[in-house]
Amino acid sequence: MEMKSMFSLSWPDVNHCRTRLRRGGKGMPLLYLHGANGVPHVPEFLNELLVDWDVLVPEHPGFGESDDPDWLENMDDLAYFYLDWLDQLGFERVHVVGSSLGGWLTMELAIRQPQRFASLTLIGSAGLVPPPPGVQHNMFRWTPAELVSNTFHDDSFVQAAMVAPPDTEIAAKNRHTITRLGWQPRLHHPMLRKRLHRLTMPVFVAWGAQDKVLPVTQLPEFQRLIPHAEVRTYAACGHLPQVEQKDAFTQDLLQFLRSV
Repeated sequence: MEMKSMFSLSWPDVNHCRTRLRRGGKGMPLLYLHGANGVPHVPEFLNELLVDWDVLVPEHPGFGESDDPDWLENMDDLAYFYLDWLDQLGFERVHVVGSSLGGWLTMELAIRQPQRFASLTLIGSAGLVPPPPGVQHNMFRWTPAELVSNTFHDDSFVQAAMVAPPDTEIAAKNRHTITRLGWQPRLHHPMLRKRLHRLTMPVFVAWGAQDKVLPVTQLPEFQRLIPHAEVRTYAACGHLPQVEQKDAFTQDLLQFLRSV
């Protein structure tokens, strides 16, 4: 549940693209980059970060209530947009927490301007390894109900999501954008692996052990290509450790950020 009193709402316009931004807290900036389902509410775990960090929660172009620009064709476009976004809003150096698609975007940002990022947190990240072949791991062929069911391991989270389904127009917009960004090559950038040596900042990688969207079998490649990364896996957890194992994940994230 979003604690509205803790987050202000603004609509920065960058390169003629208006994005919805929730912001709260104080301290060094921390940017949260959401996944394919958007960010209709500020994730609850971010409330624990407000004492020490200036938490920024934008909606990407093409998602939610942000503008849907014609120029958005691929992840390169999105990465360069966010670098301009950080410039215009005056953020010289930030921590980044990226979930799923947002983890992929985090890596794309950091290989371009590594000096700008104090740390990276990648949660069940896309971008580096293609999903396993077949319908079982093909989110583009899942129905909305299947997408919810495959996102979580614990059925109570599935039922809670079903009780309050997303706005159908927004859900269709989000699905259209993730298809533009991740259809081909499927949810990864083949050239990214050659550039990850540029990620010399501290990195934390978190993954749900029962992730059906991007299976934990992808994790060893992240460990191989980012050998200095701290890694945690979460038992009885699907694609969103920050939701399904919120307390454990938040404790690990706080420990990581404070060590940085």
